[in-house]
Amino acid sequence: MSSAETKAARRAKFEGAFEKIRDELIEHFAGEGMPAEAIEWYRNNLNYNVPGGKLNRGMSVVDTVEILKGRALDEAEYFRAAVLGWGVELLQAYFLVADDMMDASITRRGQPCWYRVPEIGLIAINDSFMLEAAIYRLLKVHFRREAYYADLLDVFHETTYQTEMGQLVDLITAPEDKVDLSKFSLERHRTIVIYKTAYYSFYLPVACAMLVAGIPETYAVPGAPAPVRPYEVARDILLPLGEYFQIQDDFLDFAGTPAQIGKIGTDIVDNKCSWVVNTAIRLASPAQRAVLDANYGRKDAAKEAVVKALFEELDIRAVYAAYEERIVGELNTKIEEIVEVDGGLKREVFRSFLGKIYKRSK
Repeated sequence: MSSAETKAARRAKFEGAFEKIRDELIEHFAGEGMPAEAIEWYRNNLNYNVPGGKLNRGMSVVDTVEILKGRALDEAEYFRAAVLGWGVELLQAYFLVADDMMDASITRRGQPCWYRVPEIGLIAINDSFMLEAAIYRLLKVHFRREAYYADLLDVFHETTYQTEMGQLVDLITAPEDKVDLSKFSLERHRTIVIYKTAYYSFYLPVACAMLVAGIPETYAVPGAPAPVRPYEVARDILLPLGEYFQIQDDFLDFAGTPAQIGKIGTDIVDNKCSWVVNTAIRLASPAQRAVLDANYGRKDAAKEAVVKALFEELDIRAVYAAYEERIVGELNTKIEEIVEVDGGLKREVFRSFLGKIYKRSK
């Protein structure tokens, strides 16, 4: 079986778990005496908004549990890990349904945003709440008897709060209809990325996997001066890894071709507080900054072309290449510093994440 076939088979198995999870949620909803019309609405909400993406966040929970246990999972273990994976995907769906309304977006994953579907409209606000609430229903059913149940609740709640902090900073920094580059900076970009993306996309899946795999809060390493705090070690690697992922995404929006990234980059015309424009602001002369102020964030192809030309003039490609090599070197050093012991963290967890990101072109 080729690696592509293996990936397709893994995805199919994970999607099969969603069907069971969705049916479980619908069965509970119907059992509450909800009318048939509401049951159908909830089913459509789940089917439309939860599956269909890349599923990297959710599948990484299963992958990480397997790495930590050092073996393939049996059917029951797989399903429990998949429940947590789909919990992460439900959280993502909750964020996206709400975010699309805040941004007045038109499409998501090649179809109309949920709030733009006929008859949905502002009911999508409540639908987003139901996607979030489904997470806690699943955690209660499948994990409430586990010693780490409270830790699972805590990490989902804390990550949700952190993501919403990042979303607020993003919304007030870069509204599409009001361009003010004086609010932009690499420091502001980092805050947005860490809180809006890195916590829920990178730390949350691994923390869930660590909990279900039985990784303790601390453990001793022979010869080490102090106990290891594995969740802190994981966070200190995964947050900069998540920042690297988003910076790479920002760079590809500018430098990638539609054939590569599957879309036409829109960060410039959408006034995004991206790494590319923030790097340009830091490097620009006063004259170049004036060009940015006059042309960035405008729904105008000619002005977009002026900004792209300025990015090339500032050699953003070389700056990115240097950043990528530096951050990958730093991450590899942190990964190699992990001392592996039975029942503890494994370097492969982080190597796997980094391997999927380094030099990606889409």
